[in-house]
Amino acid sequence: MRVAELYQYRRFRLSEQPVPEPGPGEVLARILAVGTCGSDLHYFSEGGIGDTPCVYPMVLGHEPTGEVVKLGPGVTGWQPGDRVALEPAIYCYHCEYCLAGRHNVCANVRFMSMPGEPGFFREYVIVPATNLLPLPAGLSPEEATLFEPLAVALHSMKFVALRPGERVAVFGAGPIGLLTIAVLKLSGAMRVFAVEPVEARRELARKVGADETFDSEMADPVREILGATAGRGVDVAIDCACKGATMNQCLAVARNGGRVVITGIPTSVQVSLDYHVIRRKELVLYNVRRSNHDSQTALELLRERRALLGPIVTHRLPLERIQQGFEMLERYADGVGKLVFVPG
Repeated sequence: MRVAELYQYRRFRLSEQPVPEPGPGEVLARILAVGTCGSDLHYFSEGGIGDTPCVYPMVLGHEPTGEVVKLGPGVTGWQPGDRVALEPAIYCYHCEYCLAGRHNVCANVRFMSMPGEPGFFREYVIVPATNLLPLPAGLSPEEATLFEPLAVALHSMKFVALRPGERVAVFGAGPIGLLTIAVLKLSGAMRVFAVEPVEARRELARKVGADETFDSEMADPVREILGATAGRGVDVAIDCACKGATMNQCLAVARNGGRVVITGIPTSVQVSLDYHVIRRKELVLYNVRRSNHDSQTALELLRERRALLGPIVTHRLPLERIQQGFEMLERYADGVGKLVFVPG
């Protein structure tokens, strides 16, 4: 099978590897499509994510859909040919966090696409049968790759805790930001402001529900949002970018007693926060760690709102063009929103 390996800083190669055999409780799946996440781009462009450096060669990609090829011993409920979404996180199910239902902070989690845990930019993969979810009828494999980032957006809503009539600011209109905006509007947000320097992404933000968008390179988003709210600020500020000043801008636009939710991943190991803004406003600051029991809901929402969410997938490329695709993402070129690779 073909495998796309990030083998050095900013360089991919295709290698040939044997197709693996599923063991007890496992399934062999053929990959149909894999979405590209911002964390994949961090590994490519920066050589790591925060305090987690790349260990070359590594296989990225953790937003996969596939087709069941072979069942390992003891696996029931699936048949070859079944189309599935593939959960990338492998949990232990016995630590105190799993037993408490907080699998996303499992003490022994293995997340496929991290250093030492190959991801899904390849033609075949072995996963535990517990990591399979049926693909809804009528949803293409490429559209269905949105299930993983959409699950993250849905998980973030636990912290957003939206109340009727509230206003929200979202910083960053990449795929996670776009999905967050869509979920906010579907959840009843009165007004959603989107801050994004790339025009094509601001346009996508408007299409999925943003009421007003601001170009952070042309105007001060803090001044604009405070002006649009008569100086009060928003009830919730969500950072889906974590670039430059966005975290502190979230603190600045949140109202007194408001909530700030960090969904993005900062590049640096340490970040500087305007603590006295947090203190004076008595802000609540939340961090989002992937998702937790949200994937099935994400798939159902994708099926029900395909016309709204599907267009976030703007580009599809074969696996052999992975180098070109990542360079396009790096430049925000060609109006790219979500880029999906199709190994077949």
